[in-house]
Amino acid sequence: MRATVIHGPNDIRIEDVPDPVIQYPTDVVLRVVNACICGSDLWAYRGVAQRVAGQRIGHEFLGVVEEVGAEVRGFAKGDFVVAPFVWSDGVCDFCLEGLQTSCPHGGFWGQVGSDGGQGEAVRVPFADGTLVKLPKEAAGDEKLLPGLLALSDVMSTGHHAAVSARVRPGATVAVVGDGAVGLCGVLAAHRLGAGRIIALGRHTARTELARRFGATDVVAERGEAAVEAVKELTGGQGAHAVLEAVGTEESMRTAVSIARDGGAVGYVGVPHGGSAGVDIGQMFGRNVSLNGGVAPARAYIPELLPDVLSGAIEPGLVFDRTVGLDGVPDGYRAMDDRSALKVRIAF
Repeated sequence: MRATVIHGPNDIRIEDVPDPVIQYPTDVVLRVVNACICGSDLWAYRGVAQRVAGQRIGHEFLGVVEEVGAEVRGFAKGDFVVAPFVWSDGVCDFCLEGLQTSCPHGGFWGQVGSDGGQGEAVRVPFADGTLVKLPKEAAGDEKLLPGLLALSDVMSTGHHAAVSARVRPGATVAVVGDGAVGLCGVLAAHRLGAGRIIALGRHTARTELARRFGATDVVAERGEAAVEAVKELTGGQGAHAVLEAVGTEESMRTAVSIARDGGAVGYVGVPHGGSAGVDIGQMFGRNVSLNGGVAPARAYIPELLPDVLSGAIEPGLVFDRTVGLDGVPDGYRAMDDRSALKVRIAF
């Protein structure tokens, strides 16, 4: 089979790799139908996050089951499924509590020794605890596929930010970051009934999509100017809920500063730059809560799936470019230089 492999900074290649096979009776092998490039993949592409030369990459995909291990009970050959970005056994204490990202037997697609999602096929460990079944007819629905693909990571992660920030009906919400996760955070906040949503971003195409997803206001400033702009929009109080979807020191500092006293920050941006943006003294004095982390997508997909299938939400609109497998290296370049928001890979 062919798959995406990273060899170093700015060095993404499509190479022949061994076909996946059933290794354990709880495995299945999937033929990948759709995958995509994540903003977090860019940290490895830029050399910020280290990878072993020749390592697979990609963690968001839809697929059709081709082979089934002897102990798999929930899936059969031909089933159409979505894979969350972490595999999990489904039976440990953490999985039963809905925190599959802490499963002691879990792992991330593309880690050393595992298949990455940006390839023609994937071996899925613990299939019963990991995969979510989709309607078979959806596999051929080009209008629906992008939204289903978004459930594997960005929509679930945006939802995690909203839940962590305690978004509630009528609340004022601010979203820091106009990437795919931030935009899905806007959509998640709107879905949960937020009364006002302030999107912080300066890229017009992205902020226009934010408005389509439910943003009522856009703040293009950064740093202290952004804090002042949000305060002005909220009568000096700030937002009840702030969704942080970047992961830098500046973005975290902004998020904490624009939270209303007694409010909460839901952080889901992969941290890069340490925790210097978190001023515990400021948070203590103003009773600002900080929640979030890696999104347990497996816990959220069943809740979000009906709204995607019905068209109530369309998170697939974050995909603004589609490529074949050979176009993946160009897709990375396009996302790196911001000429593309999020690239979908169709097989």
